Amino acid sequence: MENQNQLRYDNRVVLITGAGVGLGKAYAIYFARRGAKVVVNDLGTSHTGTGASGQVADQVVSEIKSFGGVAVADYNSVEFGDKVVKTAIDNFGRIDVVINNAGILRDKAFKNMTQQDWDLILKIHLTAIFSISKAALPYMLQQKYGRIINVSSPSGLYGSFGQVNYSCAKAGIIGFSNALAKEAQKHNILVNVICPIAATRMTETVFSKDILDTLKVDYVVPLVAYLCHESSSETGGVYEVGGRWIAKLRWNRSEGHIFGSQFEVEDVKANFNKIVDFERSVFPEDSMSALQIISTIPERDAKPKL
Repeated sequence: MENQNQLRYDNRVVLITGAGVGLGKAYAIYFARRGAKVVVNDLGTSHTGTGASGQVADQVVSEIKSFGGVAVADYNSVEFGDKVVKTAIDNFGRIDVVINNAGILRDKAFKNMTQQDWDLILKIHLTAIFSISKAALPYMLQQKYGRIINVSSPSGLYGSFGQVNYSCAKAGIIGFSNALAKEAQKHNILVNVICPIAATRMTETVFSKDILDTLKVDYVVPLVAYLCHESSSETGGVYEVGGRWIAKLRWNRSEGHIFGSQFEVEDVKANFNKIVDFERSVFPEDSMSALQIISTIPERDAKPKL
């Protein structure tokens, strides 16, 4: 007997990039079991972005169909967002949810990083999210409904050794999502970011087996599913999630110090402990509230020195 309180996605079309393995595959199967029509996008590359195989997406589609779900494969690179979204429209006539999950790694110390290492990571992680979201947005605007999940990383929040390219792209995703969330909210299009910690082919080279065993991909899925449901009103959020733990992040800023109308480097040095003191901190939610402190500074608080 079906649970009357179960959150369902019947008649919703969910597009998931990088859905052939790992987290992407887990999302695809979960949404399909809950009634969604799923577009399984995967180019079938290795975790470094080499090679290609349509079998990766096909296997997930076959698994979904085996339990009566509805799914279609898409083999386009995520840099071609119009082609990926076209698969959803051609097959199902609409697109309700986008999960920008696809990603690769090109880890290398910055001094050894090549232009290609930089360009490829930025293209697949950041430019592709622009391309997919840009292609999907007109349909969501027409429907007055949409949910977009952009996948960042703890590396984008805190930085990570040997991942200057990856950390930069993942941090950019947060800025992209914050801005798009503000533009799209009035159209019932919600945009959120997750920074997952899970056992995937991208983390198996970093964590020990003991740690990986606690980071099942299934532990990430419920948060994403909730943020994508029609009952959710959350937008502009950034979440860390993994190992049965979910937390929301916010910007935390020290109270800082207001200087006189004339100050020098020596004054900064003398007051630096105040500048970096978080004992009395604030949590600005947008650019206007972040700049509010400046409006409290008097135009003149001392006669200029002659």
